Amino acid sequence: MEKNLSYEEIRNRFINSEDFNEIFDAVEEAIRQRIEDIELYRLLFWNNSLSAEAIAMFGEKIANEFPSIAYDVYMWLASVFEVVHSKFDNYEGALRYYKRASQVKPDELDPYLDAADCYDPDLNIPPAETLIEFLTEGLKYVRVPKPIFQRLCLLHRAIGNEEMARYYEQKSRES
Repeated sequence: MEKNLSYEEIRNRFINSEDFNEIFDAVEEAIRQRIEDIELYRLLFWNNSLSAEAIAMFGEKIANEFPSIAYDVYMWLASVFEVVHSKFDNYEGALRYYKRASQVKPDELDPYLDAADCYDPDLNIPPAETLIEFLTEGLKYVRVPKPIFQRLCLLHRAIGNEEMARYYEQKSRES
């Protein structure tokens, strides 16, 4: 492992390097230097040369090393998976990281809403039932439940459960 890389050298590798070992060394050095900069790691997550597995590995390591930015790391990983990786895997990966983000900050709305927004009704991915379960769990923690009620209404309507759709529509109006 190369030591004493400057912040700029680490940043440059995250942006431009296509060599896994070079990127790995830069991640290790950033952790060794205790760099807790989500903007720096965001560049790493968008490096097109990295596989989904490599991005996940780096993200998990960074989140474990720096709990103060773990929520942001998981939200970025989710957005990368949502946009970049193959159709089925990307939604599964995105949902996995939205769930991880919600574990770090369960009262934040964004992981629940963003997960619901990546639902593809034509393919039912991620599965509506899984999203409904996740959003229902989120209702226990969020301070403002109305947006979740609205998403639950839409999800139930998408799978043809009109009774539950009307229930959440009413809950949305009441909140």
